[in-house]
Amino acid sequence: MSALLDVDKVDLFYGDAQALDGVSLEIATGEIVAIVGANGAGKSSLIRTIHGIEKPARGSVRFDGTDIAGWPSFRVCEAGIGHVAEGRQVFPNLSVLENLEMGATPKRARALEKQTLERVFALFPRLSERRRQAAGTLSGGEQQMLAIGRCLMGQPRLIMFDEPSLGLAPAIVQEVFRIVRRLNEEGLTILLVEQNVMASLKIAHRGYVLENGRVELSGSGHDLLNDDRVRQAYLGL
Repeated sequence: MSALLDVDKVDLFYGDAQALDGVSLEIATGEIVAIVGANGAGKSSLIRTIHGIEKPARGSVRFDGTDIAGWPSFRVCEAGIGHVAEGRQVFPNLSVLENLEMGATPKRARALEKQTLERVFALFPRLSERRRQAAGTLSGGEQQMLAIGRCLMGQPRLIMFDEPSLGLAPAIVQEVFRIVRRLNEEGLTILLVEQNVMASLKIAHRGYVLENGRVELSGSGHDLLNDDRVRQAYLGL
């Protein structure tokens, strides 16, 4: 498998504070790769850097062979990287349908908007039932489904999930991870950033452990789940 996303020696600063220190990782086409670590480890900073929200001081971010480091977010989206943000960030006063339509802004997505919408409603029947309902009145789990659906409307090749289980009931968390796995089985490449270490590594082909802005461990999801350092630090075992 070829590397679809290649992050190489990325440094990121917020003022004088260094958030990412020489971070390197690869994601091959068709993989689920998990980025795990404690709060403040640099997980969201990494996502924001890949998506063009932050500009790295050094290093490269190559997507399908092109260095996109420092590109504005809309260009990163046009290139084929989708982002399901932490906290869902739906437009509360717009309807479910209007939120989904907002996701179809990339040029390549517009011609396929109708069939993509049908796919999203097939994947999330509750969204179809509530298509005229204001997004702000949905439950937390339904809003997460809407955020994922809106991302799919953009026809991404790679989706970055930033803490998709945050604040959700355990049963809904299981459903979210089931959907992530299903999307991967349908051909999407997934970058999964999560505090839920066990759930994310269980479905990941490979994973990276971030600590204080550095990659401290990497390996297959199975190997990391059975690594004593991971088990002690993150699983309480």
